[in-house]
Amino acid sequence: MGVMTWPGGEAIVTNLSSFVGWGRKYSAWPMPFATACCGIEYMSTMASHYDQGRFGWERPSFSPRQADLMLVIGTIGLKMAPVLKRVYEQMTEPKWVISMGACASSGGMFDTYSVIQGIDTLFPVDIYVPGCPPRPEMLIMAYMKLQEKIQSQGFLEYKP
Repeated sequence: MGVMTWPGGEAIVTNLSSFVGWGRKYSAWPMPFATACCGIEYMSTMASHYDQGRFGWERPSFSPRQADLMLVIGTIGLKMAPVLKRVYEQMTEPKWVISMGACASSGGMFDTYSVIQGIDTLFPVDIYVPGCPPRPEMLIMAYMKLQEKIQSQGFLEYKP
């Protein structure tokens, strides 16, 4: 985006794709899907100390039809997998996914038949946040990386 000045004031010059990407990156509506101990760290990220509202994601949505960002937080069991996949399918386009914690990303220490070994076996994941549990700063950094990705996707180039 460029800024042009003339005697009457200033104007921002950009293209539609950059403008829509800028708007999307600051208006994500996250839907937390917390199942285990990483949910406690997510709650601290939601608290006032970290002020996630400055990144544009202060309004959590607990309805998949209103959300465009899913945060999968914690262990996903085999019986929960179809529910999680259905929730993902009900989300609006464009949609993004952050996998928070070792259990959501790779099954963590639960290498058993009853635990999904990474949610990327169910649907695509945009950002992985490692740790057991990851610190709130790591989730904020992951969201900033997702904002960069959303901005670079543009308007017409979006591919799920």
